[in-house]
Amino acid sequence: MSETIELRAFMGLTDVFRQRGWDNPTTIDVPGETSGPKLLALLELPREAVEVVFVNGKAASPEAAVVRGGDRVALAPPGVPGPYRVLLGFRKMG
Repeated sequence: MSETIELRAFMGLTDVFRQRGWDNPTTIDVPGETSGPKLLALLELPREAVEVVFVNGKAASPEAAVVRGGDRVALAPPGVPGPYRVLLGFRKMG
């Protein structure tokens, strides 16, 4: 059973969304509980394009992220400037 998530992109990933004709944020269907790697595969994004997946405001590596229907998800690429890394919680990733 598919469920909908709200998906946002930051920095250079916004260009990918724009090139694909996706709104930012956009909504997508995910097949129930979905791991970060499966989400990236569903979106056809290479792992190296995403450093952090935010799920309901909590930062995680793509490998540690788990997404479920109703979640608010954001993707950040490598290269987010230092002060923003601290403000967004990159240091507290789990």
